[in-house]
Amino acid sequence: MNVSLTTEMEQWVQQKVGSGLYTSASEVVREAIRALHAKETRNSTKLANLRDALQQGIDTADQGDLLEWDETVAMEIKQTGRKRRQA
Repeated sequence: MNVSLTTEMEQWVQQKVGSGLYTSASEVVREAIRALHAKETRNSTKLANLRDALQQGIDTADQGDLLEWDETVAMEIKQTGRKRRQA
């Protein structure tokens, strides 16, 4: 497999090799691909979780189990979100 890089990318790869952190350009590219794969996997998981949460909300609404929107509900949602972000 041959891969074409922009001049800027090629210089960056050579810098990484020159730094001693990597032994070859192939190693740098493999590491970059691993990082991209991990990022895509995380994003896919997040999207699946979002779709599940959306479906739960739709199911709840279909069952008529809804709350009237007010400041108390808004604050509870904000607090739940903040706790999840901290975890």
